[in-house]
Amino acid sequence: MVAAKLFLSSILVSVNWLVYIWATNNEHVVEASLGYYINPLVIIGFGVILLKEKMRRLQWAAVTIATIGVLVLTIDYGRFPWIAFALAVSWGSYGVVKKQLGLGALEGLAIETFISSFFYLGYLIYIGNQGTGQFGQEWGFTALLISAGAITAIPLLLFNGSTNRLPFTTIGLLQYITPTIQFSIGVWILQEDMPTARWIGFLIIWAALVTLALDLIRSSRTVDNSVA
Repeated sequence: MVAAKLFLSSILVSVNWLVYIWATNNEHVVEASLGYYINPLVIIGFGVILLKEKMRRLQWAAVTIATIGVLVLTIDYGRFPWIAFALAVSWGSYGVVKKQLGLGALEGLAIETFISSFFYLGYLIYIGNQGTGQFGQEWGFTALLISAGAITAIPLLLFNGSTNRLPFTTIGLLQYITPTIQFSIGVWILQEDMPTARWIGFLIIWAALVTLALDLIRSSRTVDNSVA
């Protein structure tokens, strides 16, 4: 059972990585950020429905506001945002599996990496034989690829650790930080198209973040008082 869940988590995180890499390489960073805005809603849904977690009033308010913002952003595209939903569902499902496994962050990630490495190694060998591989061809580019692996692994380790320590609903709400950074990069650094409707959706999301911040401040004070 544990082995099956580890295999499933490897597939889910691989799907998430591959979709995100494709999106960033094809000028869909803003839509990828939409996926990670939707992702906390998926995680919260899993937490409430599957794990029977409870939410406070301000958390419900934050989710409601964020849902409106996500709907505005989704409608603005005028099509089904498959990139966004693929990222949201794959990462949300990955979090659920990790929560159920309850393994240490390093141990779980090491096993998942080992399982998925067979596919990736085979693909690297294939493109290397085809003469289209980039890894090992130029030292500067190779160093960047290795660094990308480290930059990917560190947040994943932290996420894996948090799934065993925090309520799933809290994890979901806090993850609005990531898409905000991605959204900013897509708009101000990569200069992706940003019509008025997307700005409206973005501002609504920020309203949800403010509501969440108020809830976190209030809940932390309650914990401190109870401890005292």
